[in-house]
Amino acid sequence: MAINHLSLTGKIALITGASSGLGKQFALSMAEAGATVVIAARRMERLQALAADIENKGGRAMPVALDVTDNNNIEAVLDAVESQLGCVDVLVNNAGIGNTQPFLEMSEESWDEMMDTNLKSVWRLSQAFSKRLVKAEKSGSIINIASILGLRGAAQMCHYATAKAGVVHLTKVLALELARHQIRVNAIAPGYFCTEMNEDVLATEKGQAYVVQKVPMRRLGQTHELVGPMLLLASDAGSFMTGAVIPVDGGHVINSL
Repeated sequence: MAINHLSLTGKIALITGASSGLGKQFALSMAEAGATVVIAARRMERLQALAADIENKGGRAMPVALDVTDNNNIEAVLDAVESQLGCVDVLVNNAGIGNTQPFLEMSEESWDEMMDTNLKSVWRLSQAFSKRLVKAEKSGSIINIASILGLRGAAQMCHYATAKAGVVHLTKVLALELARHQIRVNAIAPGYFCTEMNEDVLATEKGQAYVVQKVPMRRLGQTHELVGPMLLLASDAGSFMTGAVIPVDGGHVINSL
């Protein structure tokens, strides 16, 4: 297989949660691979800076303000993208929140916010994206960012782990339903990567000791180490892959209990 199968030239990719962390890395890498990237998040000033960086490197980016919990906002963004660029080919459902809370102290509001942002938004965006592809009679790819906590549990994370487990199963069911429309649905399940969401915890002595003890490779992941799986699932190189959930975690999820 020629290496250019990993190219995204001619593709339009929408990445949610693109203002920082993993989403920012995905945007930079997919633009480098040739995609026109629609970078979506709530912090517009960060998106504009990222878009400028991408364009300075010879890429093409469109920053859009997006609240993934707002159906009207989602439809308006997709309308704007179609009018300026065309139909989106690749959707990366990356936006999410995370925090630790003991189950007995967790409020219903906290549970609902986690489900709406981390699970329902994936369903919401995937449906809006897929309806447009089916109408246009185009193929496409949905890549959901799950977590190894959707595969194995962790204390004080019942809302987050449950939402990510939902993302894992939603990925598989959507893959079944959308295969006939030539829409592939896969997921990446990252282990521990240092981002704004977790950097304070991972910087502590306890956090560092946890990584050494629990991750067989005895280190955190680097965001660039997610680029290979992302390009595989977004490009023609993964054209016969659907319903897959790929852990990228230094062996964390297979570690002994």
